[in-house]
Amino acid sequence: MISCAEAVRQLWEYLDGVAGQAQGAAIEEHLRLCRRCCGEAEFAAELRTFLAAHAGDDIPPQVHIRLLAALAQMVDQP
Repeated sequence: MISCAEAVRQLWEYLDGVAGQAQGAAIEEHLRLCRRCCGEAEFAAELRTFLAAHAGDDIPPQVHIRLLAALAQMVDQP
């Protein structure tokens, strides 16, 4: 079974439907057995739905700056 860190790292690919078959199966297995990661997956799916529904909304400049900083920090992490 893959680790929590690996499952979370691959979660968005899985939710986007671009994970390979083996990768998707490994994530699904992990989510079936790990309550914490299952909660993260549920949150991520809800967040994705919310963001899609509000994609055309304007966000305050301060939120935009924080979002870009958070994304940059995520990309810089190994």
